[in-house]
Amino acid sequence: MKSKNIKDLLQELEFFDGISEEKLEFLAGCGQNMHFSPNQYMGRENEIIEHLYVIKKGQVALEINHPIKGAMMMSTLGEGEIVGFNWIIPPYKYRANAKAMVETSVVALDAVCVRRKCEEDHHLGYLLMKRSAAVANARLVETRMQMLDVYH
Repeated sequence: MKSKNIKDLLQELEFFDGISEEKLEFLAGCGQNMHFSPNQYMGRENEIIEHLYVIKKGQVALEINHPIKGAMMMSTLGEGEIVGFNWIIPPYKYRANAKAMVETSVVALDAVCVRRKCEEDHHLGYLLMKRSAAVANARLVETRMQMLDVYH
């Protein structure tokens, strides 16, 4: 059985639906497979985002640091979801901790490489910006719903 290359893996992920094979091939040069063990951090709040991760398998907790209570889980992400959507928004920092809850496999796209490719291909940059904005919007809606539960 032939192993899949990064372009093939990107084609399977919803975040990249509808992006041409040519553009995915262009992006694939920034990618690699990565694996995280349970409780291993992929990124921590206020660290520079080095990779845009797309979860292939596993589960990731998003946590915020509370000054008194310590790390508090806000949500969990699963297959096909994005970790590090701020890769495209200066200052390119995590706004929460991202920690693997179980064995987790991802396609990791080097953030600097992807930003450079987006500058070279503005159409690709626009597509990825729209998709990253959609992720941000969904997370804001999720947070709003959690706040309504807390204050209800």
